[in-house]
Amino acid sequence: MIDRRGVVASLAGLFAAGPALAAPKPKALRRPWGAPDLEGVWSSASYTELERPEQLKSLIVSPEDAKVWEATLAKTGGVNVPNDPLGQAQSEFPETGSGLMRINGEIRGSMIVDPADGQLPYSDEALKRLGMGKHRRRRGYDNVEERPQNERCLTAGTGGVPLIAEADANVVEIVQTRDAIVIVGEKYHDARVVRLNGSATPDLPASWNGESFGRWEGDTLVVETTRFRPGDQLRAEGFYISGEAKVTERFRRTSPGEISYTFTVDDPATYSRPWRAEVVFGPAPGRMFEYACHEGNYSLTSILAAARQGNQPTPPATPAAPAKP
Repeated sequence: MIDRRGVVASLAGLFAAGPALAAPKPKALRRPWGAPDLEGVWSSASYTELERPEQLKSLIVSPEDAKVWEATLAKTGGVNVPNDPLGQAQSEFPETGSGLMRINGEIRGSMIVDPADGQLPYSDEALKRLGMGKHRRRRGYDNVEERPQNERCLTAGTGGVPLIAEADANVVEIVQTRDAIVIVGEKYHDARVVRLNGSATPDLPASWNGESFGRWEGDTLVVETTRFRPGDQLRAEGFYISGEAKVTERFRRTSPGEISYTFTVDDPATYSRPWRAEVVFGPAPGRMFEYACHEGNYSLTSILAAARQGNQPTPPATPAAPAKP
């Protein structure tokens, strides 16, 4: 007959023996060839903007301040607009999640973490060149190329370089092979190929999303992108880069349901110093769908024509007809 009390006592002694018998830590998710697994459909939806709005005074927002700000933005679908005269919250379909971004348990007031003020560090020369004033928002209507690339269906923040969520799109799909990683944005279905341990192609022309090369540093994928299309490019609201920019991105799978994503923009032609941002990607709520832009940009004719009408001098007032005797 088995002495059950003795067996239980023996097992208890084994589990109490110390750290040497502790359960092993789970291994990081990996592809069959050993590389960390980044594959999947991911989303970075949140109310957190690239630059910190003036209503939020610090990078880390208190739960009390976050509650107030989230309640304010919820009225317009999570989009930070001063008012909503056209009923955007009812007529549009923003995909901004349910609140500010949480990273390492902290509620974030901006994606930008350096500089500490959460603002893009534009140089004075760049502000002058771009024609941007105090609020650094340029709206050009003189020609088609002054309109944002996003509006012209050329590039999107969530699929470009770097990856920046937009109010109506924040979903990306990552596909891995031994030699390359492909990042596909749902909006405009950009597919960026990141070659691993590759070399530049001299005869490859510069492009909207540049040329990307990646390498593994431990479990972190480091991607460096250069050779952007010449000129100034509006990558997101208020965020320009030039053809001389270098963007360094870092992807790390921190848990089964999370990817840590950081990026640094080094663009001396535009900024007084390099700047850095942090984002977190979680599982997308569903599959990716085709995002149909207004192909052909049929609205541009009306956009430019309306601006020209607005620039016309005010016509003189028509004199009143003389009163009848």
